[in-house]
Amino acid sequence: MRAARSATLVAAAITAGLMAGLFAGFAYAVMPGLKRGSDAAYIEVMQNINVVIVNPLFMTLFMGGLAVGLAAVVTNWRSGDPAVRYWAIAGFACYVVMFLITSGANVPLNDKLAAAGDPAQIPDLAAVRADFEGPWEAWNIARTLASVAALGCFSLALLRFRRTAVQSGAGQAVLAS
Repeated sequence: MRAARSATLVAAAITAGLMAGLFAGFAYAVMPGLKRGSDAAYIEVMQNINVVIVNPLFMTLFMGGLAVGLAAVVTNWRSGDPAVRYWAIAGFACYVVMFLITSGANVPLNDKLAAAGDPAQIPDLAAVRADFEGPWEAWNIARTLASVAALGCFSLALLRFRRTAVQSGAGQAVLAS
């Protein structure tokens, strides 16, 4: 059971970290790069990104993060150290917040941008971009922070788990598994 507890915490931390890295990359590199381009280029690139991002790897990590986060909570529910359980719950809650922001804010903005159609046919590119850019970036920062918080919480749960395992004499078995 210790191996399952440890594995779920590691998997939850990894998925949260990968989501945090993806969203942070948009915040500090992709969006600033797109700001330098024309309205047509901005809209076209974001429309393309929003299509290609929905791929098996992204969906496995994005949805899988919910599953492994919940598994981390469930497998550590009766942990010898209540702090492990509390940090796992906090990590899962932060991941759910990120998931809800993405599903409830970023995706609808992506859908609205897609519905605007071909940038070559949009009469007011600046207005379409303005309706999308600011809100999408703000929500992206919010989900980045939630993902980073999830990563931090799962990492703290894992550290507490390891400390508890070492103190109980099971540390070598946990580290070897």
